[in-house]
Amino acid sequence: MLDILHAAGWPIYFLLLASIISLALIIERAISLRRNQIVPPGFLEKLVAELRQNGVSDELIKRVHAHSPLGQVLAAGLRNMRSTREVMKESIEEAGRAVAHDLERFLTTLGTIATVSPLMGLFGTVIGMIELFGAQNPAGGGTDPQQLAHGISVALYNTGFGLMIAIPSLIAHRHYRALVDSLIVDMEQQAVRMVEAVHGERRK
Repeated sequence: MLDILHAAGWPIYFLLLASIISLALIIERAISLRRNQIVPPGFLEKLVAELRQNGVSDELIKRVHAHSPLGQVLAAGLRNMRSTREVMKESIEEAGRAVAHDLERFLTTLGTIATVSPLMGLFGTVIGMIELFGAQNPAGGGTDPQQLAHGISVALYNTGFGLMIAIPSLIAHRHYRALVDSLIVDMEQQAVRMVEAVHGERRK
């Protein structure tokens, strides 16, 4: 591995740093965006049952808020439970935007790495081509085979590393973006169900 890094030249170290950051973000998002952790199954049903039995209290709101991201959204509605349906829904939407922002954390960085990595690989390719041209002997003595081989290595290794980083980063970015959208829709649906449980079904 060290021989490959040495053969690829100094531009590869930027790609190596990008690969470490990308891998760390992919692992972090995989841990943080677990559906059972964001939208716990059965949580809304238990909350509605407790509301009907004991009503709302500050202790319940704090407990719901600390439970999960879904709990943060529902807790915002509970704080305005005695207000009108519109006020309750507005508070839920505001909390939902904040939770959505937290769920999308680091996705922009991951997408940037997926976009920039091929360009960084191309930069390394250009450096390798420059070394190739530098291998030409202006005195007419031909080319230096060792310098020629090094230039080719720099060009090809950087291109390959750039693509190796960009492809999984792009796949992970698209996957997590779709997952976040799905989680947000799920939370919105559960929040609407809580509003309906509190204020009654809407007339159609």
